[in-house]
Amino acid sequence: MKIYNTLSKQKEEFQPIEEGKVRMYVCGPTVYNYIHIGNARPMIVFDTFRRYMEYKGYDVNYVSNFTDVDDKIIKKAMEEGVSADEVAKRYIAECKQDMESLNVKPATTHPLATEEISGMIEMIQTLIDKGHAYAAEDGTVYYRTRSFPEYGKLSHKNIDDLEGGHRDIKVTGDYKEDPLDFVLWKPKKEGEPYWESPWCDGRPGWHIECSVMSKKYLGDEIDIHAGGEDLIFPHHENEIAQSEAANGKTFARYWMHNGFLNIDNKKMSKSLGNFFTVREVAEKYDLQVLRFFMLSAHYRSPLNFSADLMAAAKNGLDRILTAAERLHDLADAAKGSMTDAEKENFAASKEYVEKFEAAMEDDANTADAVSAVFELVKFINVNSSEQNSKEYLQALYQRLETLCDVLGIIIEKKEEILDSDIEALIAERQAARKEKNFARADEIRDMLLEQGIILEDTREGVKWKRA
Repeated sequence: MKIYNTLSKQKEEFQPIEEGKVRMYVCGPTVYNYIHIGNARPMIVFDTFRRYMEYKGYDVNYVSNFTDVDDKIIKKAMEEGVSADEVAKRYIAECKQDMESLNVKPATTHPLATEEISGMIEMIQTLIDKGHAYAAEDGTVYYRTRSFPEYGKLSHKNIDDLEGGHRDIKVTGDYKEDPLDFVLWKPKKEGEPYWESPWCDGRPGWHIECSVMSKKYLGDEIDIHAGGEDLIFPHHENEIAQSEAANGKTFARYWMHNGFLNIDNKKMSKSLGNFFTVREVAEKYDLQVLRFFMLSAHYRSPLNFSADLMAAAKNGLDRILTAAERLHDLADAAKGSMTDAEKENFAASKEYVEKFEAAMEDDANTADAVSAVFELVKFINVNSSEQNSKEYLQALYQRLETLCDVLGIIIEKKEEILDSDIEALIAERQAARKEKNFARADEIRDMLLEQGIILEDTREGVKWKRA
């Protein structure tokens, strides 16, 4: 299996540290709002890569954090007049719901930054002891960037060029030895959450969080570190500097980064009015369509989101689901074991499995893997009918389902919920809310959302629609 390593800027043969095991860290979201479709891309593509690793028999320890202390979370909490912890917990729950709707498997561990503060203080102290960090008069602790000779090896930036031509990346501060030094620990401000430390009451910098969570749950050296390409510099560059200086080992062997997501060929931003949350997209499309759309391009390529491309993704997904449903129905009605001719036919279908695997082995090329699935669908449509045996039809279905499962595409059709059942569940939800049983009310809402039913609470009562 070959992986494009951002570190070497080339495809490399994947060799795990420990035979048969993969240690993988993927930077998760900062939880101050609903996740947007830009957040969804790394979740989907690296979930698919993990699924393929598991399909190949690897035991994958997959860690993806939640950044639950951050300026944006604190700002949101102050706007709402609630604690930062309340904001973070709310949006972690919402994020997990969106991930489930996108069929993203839960990580082996989803660490929270706020629960790992002691480890961060410990690593910062190690960096100070080794001369890689220093505490300023105001209690801020800075990383001494020039103390790490390999700084810039991931982003392929020269530290002297950063000094001369990239003033924008420098964090201003009166107490720094060097303008390129970055924050490991910062003093608290009025009304902000804080923790006690040897330097001051305060909170960690963003970069140290991932270094510590990766070390705790995966060890000093990991196989794969992944995330969006916007994280290469400075976040991942700083993680390397911290981790390798503190632990004295290579931090991650392979670095994988997905490309940007654009909206109608423009960068997604709130100011342009082209900013979409996963929840908003779910009002127009089944989120399986969004997942399928994300896999229709290579993960390293920029991806353009538009109504036309989503419509094309829906049509493509429908082709697969229609073939699966037809095959399922044929198998239900059929009887008997495979004939010799059917055995030959089934053996011939392995060609598409091999094409699928070859695509995934070549730096997780999901676009080509999807093409192989389409070829298998065409083969199934041509080579299956009511004349075939149950065993043959079931074997073909299983083959299609296995490949789709690697892509995280669910081919088993859900029974559509009846309008009368929806109304009954809404009535039960209203009764639960009156009794202040909000847990049950939320459970009903989530259950309906899973079946593509969106509820809207209005002054006139509850309105609902199918996604």
